Amino acid sequence: MTLFNKLLGASAALALSAGAALAEPALIFDLGGKFDKSFNEAAFNGATRWAEETGESFREIELQSEAQREQALRRFAEAGSNPIVMAGFAFGDALGQVAADYPDTSFVIIDMVVDAPNVRSVVFNEHEGSYLVGMMAAKASSSGTVGFIGGMDIPLIRKFACGYAQGVKAVNPDATVIANMTGTTPAAWNDPVKGSELTKAQISQGADVVYAAAGGTGVGVLQTAADEGILSIGVDSNQNYLHPGKVLTSMMKRVDNAVFEAFSDGPGLETGFQVMGLANGGVGYAMDENNASLVSAEMQASVDDAAAKIAAGDVAVHDYMSDDSCPALNF
Repeated sequence: MTLFNKLLGASAALALSAGAALAEPALIFDLGGKFDKSFNEAAFNGATRWAEETGESFREIELQSEAQREQALRRFAEAGSNPIVMAGFAFGDALGQVAADYPDTSFVIIDMVVDAPNVRSVVFNEHEGSYLVGMMAAKASSSGTVGFIGGMDIPLIRKFACGYAQGVKAVNPDATVIANMTGTTPAAWNDPVKGSELTKAQISQGADVVYAAAGGTGVGVLQTAADEGILSIGVDSNQNYLHPGKVLTSMMKRVDNAVFEAFSDGPGLETGFQVMGLANGGVGYAMDENNASLVSAEMQASVDDAAAKIAAGDVAVHDYMSDDSCPALNF
């Protein structure tokens, strides 16, 4: 084991690639693991695409605890990795402590804003993409009741839920939207059993379409929805393939593009605040052979029309994080 890995710690070292060249980029996954089939996996796919296209390699680590956030950042920076990309808002505090100590290292944080001259902060208009899948949920629902299951109860996930509810209500003002969060700690991102329980509870209340924005927990939501004969909606990555013919669509959050662009831009990349929404391909919804039979031409045309209007600024979707309120849903 190298000194680099020893310094990082035994548990973290298992996931860390060593022996890399100077300025090799690095990717740090959030808790839940890189193969969560959702947010982290989207980040991994972007890094993998960059590696395949360039023939280069990157470093990566899957965290085992909150305590490793700052530790991993410092060890990658000390080893010369550049840029260093973090997948998740929870890196905000650690990056705030680290960035100034490594002024020549470029850092990229996804889903959080850190104001430092060597940091690119990438955020997404999740409410816009969620609005579109909310429209689809309302159009596909027979009961007039649809559900939302979030991961950790934080403003970011309420942003998903609020956009979704607005899309539902745009199609059916009389629809009922049931919203539940999995928990209040990071463990909420990786609890498929709790996700399954919440799905069954929403089904008992009449929900026949359920949207999961819960990381690894969402795997349990989609599985239970398929088992119980209702439709589900995936998130972040295209999850349609998990249950072909039973996942209505997935709200695509192009974390893969954010990571790919960061790695491609390399050391000294442009820093500051970057917003990815409908207007620049940052969010959208997934269509493929797995859900083609579930989405009618009329449904797709209606949603595409709304997407164009949102992108053009003709339709405004309220952002929960702008004022901690939602006109279409009570939390």
